[in-house]
Amino acid sequence: MSPKGDPIVILLIEDDEDDYMLTKEALKESRLKNDMVWVRDGQEAMDYLLREGDYQDSSNWPMPELVLLDLNLPKKDGREVLAEIKTNPVIRHIPVVVLTTSKAEEDIIKSYDLGGNSFIQKPVSFDKFVETMKAIGRYWFEVVALPKEKQM
Repeated sequence: MSPKGDPIVILLIEDDEDDYMLTKEALKESRLKNDMVWVRDGQEAMDYLLREGDYQDSSNWPMPELVLLDLNLPKKDGREVLAEIKTNPVIRHIPVVVLTTSKAEEDIIKSYDLGGNSFIQKPVSFDKFVETMKAIGRYWFEVVALPKEKQM
């Protein structure tokens, strides 16, 4: 929950429907009051964040307070999405947590080099995934101070 008591808007950029369902359930189990928006590929993610295409109406598509980003995406991969977010002056303030199955050291290094705020390997078990979602929620919405949304 945001400091004002409003639900937190989380943008999940994930192409795998099973991982989407797992994330949705884990967030529900973590009791983090949130509104999660799901997009399935990198191009759709950038359309959402930049208010383009189907996402022009900001009253229907609120700007997220946190992005959960998979790396291996169709159309535009997660590395490209991360680079575009972190080089865009309007949206670069949004924290991006890379949430992926990758264990590759080069993915970890590249994610931080591109400006990622965290790199988390997706836990295999549901219980561990819920625990991870709770930790993400506590850290990003109870511990750190986030900037207010910039107007486009």
